Amino acid sequence: MTKPGYINAAFRSSFDGEVYLFIDDKYVLLNYAPGTTNDKVLNGPKAVSAGFKSLVGTAFGIYGIDGAFSTDNDEAFIFYENLTALIDYAPHTEDDQIISGPKKISDMFPFFKGTVFENGIDAAFRSSIGKEVYLFKGNQYAHVDYGNNYLVQSIKNITAGFPCFTGTVFENGVDAAFASHRSNEAYFFKGDYYALVKFDPTGTDDYIIGTVKLTLENWPSLRGIIPQQN
Repeated sequence: MTKPGYINAAFRSSFDGEVYLFIDDKYVLLNYAPGTTNDKVLNGPKAVSAGFKSLVGTAFGIYGIDGAFSTDNDEAFIFYENLTALIDYAPHTEDDQIISGPKKISDMFPFFKGTVFENGIDAAFRSSIGKEVYLFKGNQYAHVDYGNNYLVQSIKNITAGFPCFTGTVFENGVDAAFASHRSNEAYFFKGDYYALVKFDPTGTDDYIIGTVKLTLENWPSLRGIIPQQN
């Protein structure tokens, strides 16, 4: 369960070094300055509905975003409870639009029908292979080809696909994740903590770069933003 006021969704921007982070019904656009602690807020925090005009009146605009992942160009899938939409997020403009949805996750991704994923996505990040993505719900993950709309492999426990999370706060769930602009690296968040992972897109030889760390000790631009006070 995501702690209120902490990062609960993220997706990588098409602009190098930039990421959208979602905290409850708000978001920030961040230059995450990979490999340094020179991150800085470029926009926000502001209400999702204020930054994404196309989401006004939708569940995403009212309640926020639970999970997300970027696809190609300026597009991303976003999730709230059992709903999803594909959006053009139009970075650094106000020209965002909904491309598809909102619709039920099981309608957009029929292979999730009857699984825990039809009721919501906790976190997701884009793989470096084709149109593949990893999605997380509770202690399980799914490896999906969203372009051809099928499961690459069966749904498994997180530690089966990401053994580096065994014994960490991430073994039973992930609040948010995003793929870095650096190849085969991804950031994971849970409550106060984050990890930078070198992931193996063809196997399970992933490893945590350094250790699991406190987010605010390494992302100084987020001090005063998380935990968000409602």
